Amino acid sequence: MPSRFPRRAFLAGIAALGGAYAASAFSGERENRISAMSPNKDTDRPKFPFRVAVINDEISEDFDRACHVAAREFGMEWIELRGMWNKNIVSLDSKEAAEAKRILDKYQLQVTDIASPLFKTDWPGAPKSKFSPAKPEFNADFSFAQQDEVLERALELAKQFGTDRVRCFDFWRLKDQAPYRAAMNDKLREGAMKAGKKNITLVLENELSCNTATGAEAAKVLSSVKSRWLMLNWDPGNAAARGEKPYPDGYELLPKDRIGHCHCKDVVRKSGDEPYDWAKMGSGIVDWLGQFKALKRDGYRYAVSLETHWDGGGTPEESTRQSWAGMKHLLQEAGAL
Repeated sequence: MPSRFPRRAFLAGIAALGGAYAASAFSGERENRISAMSPNKDTDRPKFPFRVAVINDEISEDFDRACHVAAREFGMEWIELRGMWNKNIVSLDSKEAAEAKRILDKYQLQVTDIASPLFKTDWPGAPKSKFSPAKPEFNADFSFAQQDEVLERALELAKQFGTDRVRCFDFWRLKDQAPYRAAMNDKLREGAMKAGKKNITLVLENELSCNTATGAEAAKVLSSVKSRWLMLNWDPGNAAARGEKPYPDGYELLPKDRIGHCHCKDVVRKSGDEPYDWAKMGSGIVDWLGQFKALKRDGYRYAVSLETHWDGGGTPEESTRQSWAGMKHLLQEAGAL
């Protein structure tokens, strides 16, 4: 895979980001909010259990526009950062990162996590995965050899943007991962240890095209990698697309105290070569009402972040707008909004 991430440029970016973070760490600090949704500080409002968010580039690559819609239209106080201006989040230079921070401050948005592409690559020495894309996904094109640099970059960005979470994966899905699973777990453990030294938690996403795709698979990995700095980014939509009934079946297998993030999208079954398709929230097969109620019951307090994927609205912004309407209704029905 061709390198788009020269080491010299990467290290220069790290140094610049470190300086920017040091200058803004105090000024970027925010007071605790009463509500997870309301942009005002009305102390009479109830405190909702979740950090309700959206992944920014599901709305638009124009970061100001994405933040405007999330904050002013959707009423959110949280946002998840994956990419902007047609660049992956870990590829931002110091000026772009500073501009992104300025826009976040403008809209008073806090960052749930850095949705990095960490470990979303082929495992060395294994047969090439059929899920390994021919073109970069989300503007990410980083080889296995570059993963330590991707991690370092993501950790620096987490510090600059004031979050304690970085999303990761566990390599493109293999037909038989068993011969490589222990080494993959070691790599996750090593990454979590590096993150933990900076008080940052890696959240492993169950991704249908990666080796951990379902609740059952996630439970096995979490059982093997017993690091406090590795938690799960629980994605019921991805689990459903891999054939699992995510709630209640997949969810019941998970250690509830290891769920550190949650992606929200829906899925419909169809016939043909692709047995699933994405759907707007509330219109698919995932029992999101039951899932939200269970997360609330079990004391989950982190993000529920809309990852639209569905494109039936005509544009990313309109598709996300419609999916947010469904998600908002479900959260209200669950007593979580």
